[in-house]
Amino acid sequence: MRLFMKLRQNHSIETAAAKAGMSRATGYRIASAPRLPSQDKEPRGRRRPDPLGQIFETEVVPLLRSAPGLRPVAVFEEMLRRHPELQSGVRRTLERRIRAWRAMHGQEQDVIFRQVHAPGRLGLSDFTDMGALDVTIARQPLEHLLYHFRLPWSGFEHAHVILGGESFVALAEGLQNALWSAGGSPASHRTDSLSAAFRNLDAQARTDLTTRYEALCAHYRMTPTRNNKGVAHENGAIESAHGHLKAAIRDALLMRASTDFDDLSRYRTFIDEIVGRRNASRGKAIEAERSHLRELPWQRTTDFEEIIVTVTSSGGFTLRKVFYTVPSRLIGHRLRVRLFDDRLEVFIGGSPLLTLPRGRAQANGKHDQVVSYHHVIHALRKKPMALLNLVYRDKLFPRPAFRRAYEALCAALPERQACKTIVELLALAHDRGCEAELAAELEQTLQKGELPQLAALRMRFSPDPAQLPVITVTPVQLGSYEALIDNAHTLEAHA
Repeated sequence: MRLFMKLRQNHSIETAAAKAGMSRATGYRIASAPRLPSQDKEPRGRRRPDPLGQIFETEVVPLLRSAPGLRPVAVFEEMLRRHPELQSGVRRTLERRIRAWRAMHGQEQDVIFRQVHAPGRLGLSDFTDMGALDVTIARQPLEHLLYHFRLPWSGFEHAHVILGGESFVALAEGLQNALWSAGGSPASHRTDSLSAAFRNLDAQARTDLTTRYEALCAHYRMTPTRNNKGVAHENGAIESAHGHLKAAIRDALLMRASTDFDDLSRYRTFIDEIVGRRNASRGKAIEAERSHLRELPWQRTTDFEEIIVTVTSSGGFTLRKVFYTVPSRLIGHRLRVRLFDDRLEVFIGGSPLLTLPRGRAQANGKHDQVVSYHHVIHALRKKPMALLNLVYRDKLFPRPAFRRAYEALCAALPERQACKTIVELLALAHDRGCEAELAAELEQTLQKGELPQLAALRMRFSPDPAQLPVITVTPVQLGSYEALIDNAHTLEAHA
């Protein structure tokens, strides 16, 4: 028809009809009524009764008005309950009709306003749960989050493994690592509402946390901003990036053919390599944005909490429902503890003492312990029976082989002898620095169905440090060097 009407402009009806491949009569009919035959037909009416005609306006619409968030499947199930004669095949019809009604009469919805990002203007931070990847460390499940930072203009991103929940310490450490990796700071920093970090805090602690966060941003000359609570799409430039990053990590784990890592540092290196490859693919854009970032300060600011604790007569201190052991010589002293996400740095005055792995209370709220047998073994050798009902006995064993050896000894020997033997084994590991080798030896002995023999193991891991010869090195007198110099000057004079 279109070809006929186009030819009709310059040809007669007979010629245009012949060129368009239609009869002359059809050409005359189209010329007199230039509408498609389908446009002249009356719309086809319903061929069967409307199954929802009697209930949609009277029952479904009132439900939709009273509860705007009601799902169509819930409405369908309610209609089936009220009208058992309805067939299941009307579900799709009901869903389409509800969708059309909501388009005409439903509530207004939130609108996502797409943003144009300028280079160096905005940085985004958020946490994402990594539990679905089933990562393990030495075959033990690793419950962790991933702190994720992103510059939306260039796509630069940084990720940091977080062992605890969302907290200011985790945010401060991850954010500063990201800024120093990027080589500058953006004009503003945006996070979510930080509701998880404020959870279980009183009003004074919340105010203190807000002040510390603002001070952190001020140190890097960034304006802190937050999106509204529960509105994830306001942070969409990083929320969507979570999925892409986790998909890349999942693919890398599949290609690695294992989700188990020897230690936490290996896993963190694995994450850094993935993020580094993703940043390398955006290298030109990242370099272009770096010139728009603000210069970093001359040093980092605090990314820890500082707490004063007192070492009790139990040889340790309790912090955040976790008991930590320290060398017994510190009993009665007040220590300054810097609390990081994954570790505790312990100071006495301004002098650093040691670093402890950070523990966390159990999910049910019960206290936990972080114990090092090196701290208490000397005292335990004097009181080996204290091991029998020790509160943190299971945490005292550095490796599973020691725990299994203790269980085997208790099953075969009297309690006193079993406790004394296992304490001496721990002392052997401490004195001779053979914890891993001794654990392997105990594992082989237990697999044979035998008990560990203390005397044989002492010979196996000899020599005893107490029996090593003492070598005395006599310091050289500085006067001998002067004599050599004088001799050299005398030889030069004779020459």
